[in-house]
Amino acid sequence: MQNDPELNPKYLGTISSDFIKVADNLKDAAYQIRKQNFSKFPIFPISKVEIPIGQMLYEPGFAENSWYYNASFIEEFEQRGLVENADDFKQAYKNPDEFCCLFVVDEEFTNFIFIPFPEDEQ
Repeated sequence: MQNDPELNPKYLGTISSDFIKVADNLKDAAYQIRKQNFSKFPIFPISKVEIPIGQMLYEPGFAENSWYYNASFIEEFEQRGLVENADDFKQAYKNPDEFCCLFVVDEEFTNFIFIPFPEDEQ
């Protein structure tokens, strides 16, 4: 459940620069998923093409972003067999008020990454 040490920093930079454009919206979506008791473990699948995991939130171009962003949670990943051990995943899961759990699906890389939400400027 950790960021892949083999992940190219330039590739992570591409993901991060796109993520920052929708980060506030994803933070709100994560809060709503938890508040409405859908799950304590929101996950946001992202990809360059549409994928059938979760519900689509944002298409490319929504906020000048290049990726599709969907909303899901650990229970869907369990049902689909996308996580081997849900208990391990839940233990590794980072605070959803501070980190966004992305499930990146791309030709180069398919894995979970936890990316910090930008800090609110006071």
